[in-house]
Amino acid sequence: MIQKTEHRTTIFSHLDGLVIAPVAYALHKSGVSETLLKEKTMRLNALVNQYKANDGYLNVALRAIASQGFIDYAIDNATNEITVSTNENSSFAFSLFPLYEDVVTLLQQTDLFTSVHIATASVSQLKAVFDKYEDHFGIVFSDNPKERALQEQVLTHIEGFLVGPIIVSLGMTGMFHKYFMETSFRPEEFHKEPEVFKIILDFFTQLNWFTEKSGNYQFTETGLFFAKRASAYGVTVSYLPMFKVMDELLFGNPSLLRDIGINEDERHVNREMNVWGSGGAHTTYFKIIDEIIIELFNKPIQEQPKGILDMGCGNGAFLQHIFDVIERQTLRGKMLEEHPLFLVGADYNQAALKVTRANLIKADIWAKVIWGDIGRPDLLAKDLKDNYNIDLKDLLNVRTFLDHNRIWETPKVKIENRISTSTGAFAHRGKRISNNDVEDNLLDHFTKWAPFVHKFGLLIIELHTIAPQLTAANIGKTAATAYDATHGFSDQYIVEIEVLHKIAAEAGLQPDMQYFRKFPNTEYATVSINLLKG
Repeated sequence: MIQKTEHRTTIFSHLDGLVIAPVAYALHKSGVSETLLKEKTMRLNALVNQYKANDGYLNVALRAIASQGFIDYAIDNATNEITVSTNENSSFAFSLFPLYEDVVTLLQQTDLFTSVHIATASVSQLKAVFDKYEDHFGIVFSDNPKERALQEQVLTHIEGFLVGPIIVSLGMTGMFHKYFMETSFRPEEFHKEPEVFKIILDFFTQLNWFTEKSGNYQFTETGLFFAKRASAYGVTVSYLPMFKVMDELLFGNPSLLRDIGINEDERHVNREMNVWGSGGAHTTYFKIIDEIIIELFNKPIQEQPKGILDMGCGNGAFLQHIFDVIERQTLRGKMLEEHPLFLVGADYNQAALKVTRANLIKADIWAKVIWGDIGRPDLLAKDLKDNYNIDLKDLLNVRTFLDHNRIWETPKVKIENRISTSTGAFAHRGKRISNNDVEDNLLDHFTKWAPFVHKFGLLIIELHTIAPQLTAANIGKTAATAYDATHGFSDQYIVEIEVLHKIAAEAGLQPDMQYFRKFPNTEYATVSINLLKG
C-alpha cells in the first residue's frame, strides 16, 4: 500500500513537470525569474510592462510556479491587484530552471511529445536526454534537506516530461495489451523499429518499470502500476502542442494557436489524445453518477424526468452508459414501453454529433442528436420544442467537465461591489480577466440555465482550482498545477467548489447535498459532482 501511495505521488509530480518545465524555462530565458530575485516583490502589472507580456497568461504562469512553492502569489480581488514575491525556495529553485532546457528544446523542435506515434527519427535526441537524466544532469545533491528536495522535485518534473508522452503513445497504440503485460518479450516482437523501441525500454528499465534478461523485457510490479494508469497522463499530455509555443503565449501573439478556420483542426490540443485520456480518468466519477441516476429513476414515475439531455455529448458514450444503467438497474427500465425515455445528445462540434449518431445507432438506442451551444439554452429549448415536441424542462440535464469550457462573454450584468473569493488565474486570448468578472460571467451562465433545470436539476461533474499555497503544501497529492496551467492557457474557467456553489445559489440553484461528492474528499479537492436544483 505504501508503494502504491509513492507511485501515485510520482504520477502527480510527473503531471506537474509536464506544465512546469516549459513555463519555468520561459520565465528563466526571458529574465523574469532573474528580475523577481532582484526585486523580491513585484506587482503583475510591473512585470507585464517591463517584459511587454500578455498579462493573462503571465498571471497563469506565475501562479503555476507558485503552486510548486517556488514563489509566493497573492491576489486582492477588491483592487484587482496581483503581487508575487520570492521566498526561501526561490533562489535555489530558479538556479535549477536551466535544467529544463533539454526537454523543452525537444518539445519545441520535434513532434516527439505531441504526436500519438513516436517519431523514430528523433529518438536519438531523446536518448541523449535519457543519458543526461541517468547522470542526474550533473547535479551534485545538496546536504541541505530543502535544497535536496528542490533538486529531486525538478528532476521528477523532467522525468515526467520523458515518461508522460511516451506512456500515452504506448497506451494508445496497444503496447499495454494483456499479452505484453503478462509475459516477457523482445523489442522486435512489438515494434517495426526494434532498436528505437529498445532505447525506450532501456530507459524504463532504468526506472525499474522493466527487467531485462538476454534481450527479453518484462514488466515489474512498478511498471504494471504505471502502465495500467497510462490514461492518467493523457489529458495533460494532450495540451503539449500549446506548451510548445509558451514563449509566444507569454510574450508574443497570444492567439497563435486559436485563430483557426471553420474546418481546421484544433491546434492547441491533440483532441484524439484528450478524449482517450478523459475516458480513462473519468471512470471513478461515473460510478457515483450511476448511483444518482438509479435513485432518480427508481422514484414513482410521476416524479421522474421524461428523459435526459447530455450537453457536450462528445462521442455519445456517456449517454449510452446512462441508458444502459436505467434500462438494466431501475424501475423505469422495466417501463420503457409505457414510459419511453427521451434521450438528447447535444454538442457544438459537428464531428462529435456525427460520431454520437453512429455510436447510438450501433447500440440500438433511440436518441435525438442535435447541435447545441452551452451558452444558449434558450435556442436549444426552442429547437427541442419546435422540432421534436420535447420540453427541455422535463429532462434531467447532465454534463461532464463542460461548464468551465464555455465561450467567454463579457458579463451582461455586473454585481455591484462584488469581491470574488476565487484565487484563480483567468484569461481570454492572453488578456487577463478579473476574478470578479469570472464570477459575474458564471452567474450569467447559470441564470440562463436556471429556468430549464429547476424541475429535475442539472447534474454535473466539474473541475476546480484550489489556492496555489494549498497546492504547494500538497505536492504529490494533487494534479492541481497541471489542471490550472492547461486550463488557464487555453481560456477555461475552473473555480473553487465553494465559488461554484455560491454563484449557483445566486442563480437560484442549490446543490442537493445528498448527492454532492468531491474528489479527493479533502480540502484540496479538484473535482465535484453536483445535482443543482431550484
